[in-house]
Amino acid sequence: MIDKLSNQSRIIIATVLSFLFFATYNYFFIPKQEVTEQKTQVEKAQKVGSQPITSVAPSSSDIPSQVSKKSVEIITKVQAASYELHIDRLGRISKFYLNETKYKDENGDRIELIDSELVPYPLEIRFSDENINSQAFATSYTASESEIKVADKGTKLTLTQSLSDLKIVKTLTFFPNGNYDLSVTMSNPKEYFITPGFRPNVGIDSYTFHGSLIKEADETLSVIDDGDATGKEAFANAIFAASSDKYYTTLFYNFDKGLDVVVSPVYEESPLLFIKGKNNLKLSGYLGPKEHTVLVAIDKRLTDVIEYGFFTFISRPLFMLLQYLHSILGNWGWSIVCMTLLIRLVLFPLTYKGMVSMNKLKALSPKIKELQAKYGKDKQKLNTHMMELYKKHGANPMGGCLPIVLQIPVFFAIYRVLQNTIELKAAPWILWIHDLAVMDPYFVLPIAMGLTMFFHQRITPTNFTDPMQEKIMKFLPLIFTFFFVSFPAGLTLYWFVNNLFSIAQQYYVNSLFAKGQKAEITEKKAKK
Repeated sequence: MIDKLSNQSRIIIATVLSFLFFATYNYFFIPKQEVTEQKTQVEKAQKVGSQPITSVAPSSSDIPSQVSKKSVEIITKVQAASYELHIDRLGRISKFYLNETKYKDENGDRIELIDSELVPYPLEIRFSDENINSQAFATSYTASESEIKVADKGTKLTLTQSLSDLKIVKTLTFFPNGNYDLSVTMSNPKEYFITPGFRPNVGIDSYTFHGSLIKEADETLSVIDDGDATGKEAFANAIFAASSDKYYTTLFYNFDKGLDVVVSPVYEESPLLFIKGKNNLKLSGYLGPKEHTVLVAIDKRLTDVIEYGFFTFISRPLFMLLQYLHSILGNWGWSIVCMTLLIRLVLFPLTYKGMVSMNKLKALSPKIKELQAKYGKDKQKLNTHMMELYKKHGANPMGGCLPIVLQIPVFFAIYRVLQNTIELKAAPWILWIHDLAVMDPYFVLPIAMGLTMFFHQRITPTNFTDPMQEKIMKFLPLIFTFFFVSFPAGLTLYWFVNNLFSIAQQYYVNSLFAKGQKAEITEKKAKK
């Protein structure tokens, strides 16, 4: 039994680091909604346009078609160095473009963060009173300026809407980073809700989070993935409420008085956030990339919108290390290389124990086979003699497994960092790698990763007694190469460099073990 356990543990060691992540690939990382599916849901989008909402959660009733057709009339253009946004006649941000070169798409066009088919847009107000709501969506706002340029200290814009017995004034102050201050006042107290809009629809893939995050008053972070909204979620005095895709976010925040947040399920139960309004509502907002330095410049508490998943407590320090290395080296690719080296050095004591244990078990392999031949039919005696053998030589059949299992959280954490770090977008490394956030265009890194994994496997001591298990192990490099072909170059670079250090460490441990064995043989000869 012990022998079987030791052999199976080797399969577990290999597969835990590979298939634990990849075999559960579909479950954890297949998106709740594909972009193509969302694009075909224009008719469903009409259900979340101008309907009134209750104090519990937004409802879903049909809206007049003219709301989505005519409300795109632009009344103000806001220009900043890093972005451009448009305000439509309903006082909403209907367009938001990123001006920086690295945010251009494959056609060289500026990335637009607001999908025209996914309403409502940021700053849309809905009233609980159906009559007022109908008037509001039939009446245009007026703007204090038709075009403004954002100054370093902020630039103000006033939007006014006059209904039959109600006057609404939105006062906005836009800042260069993409954040803004918002004040809403009404001539008469009315119950209403305002939204930061549906999440950006640019960075949607099979590997990363897209949905909403709410940081509650006690600083608990509640995460609602696309497809998981029920409409029963409500949060009092939340610090911020954000809707995000992989790289971009739209959010409201108020660090002093908090926000009363309700969630509406739209587009196949994806979360749509609303903030319950007050007669004199004041809050701040942000629309743009989840870039760490930008969010810190606004308020470091907003960096929680960068979602790393279950291993966030490890991922955040790793990102800070990566960012620090970049501040020294000036290149994200070499920063990944150095981070990998530092992680390998920190984990070396664990790795060393595992490698030594595997060498000991390999050295005992002939004796184990002798015991199997002698006591093969008597499992109890076989197990007893094998335990004595392990104890005598200081070997542990599980010694190679535990150290590697303890490294799994680090692997997951690094994976999440390199998948979610927008700083890698359009970041070059060497020669053919011009964007670490996308796949290697020539497949050099995936192939190199597979070859180094194969070579490391060749020099790693094994003790297989089952030929089938050995064949399975030999296929792992090929399987890894297949998976990594479509992965971002930054992540593949990490794994490739990690393999190089694994090879170096394995050579080192193997040489030490070989010297130890020679010394032991010499000592035995001397005694004779």
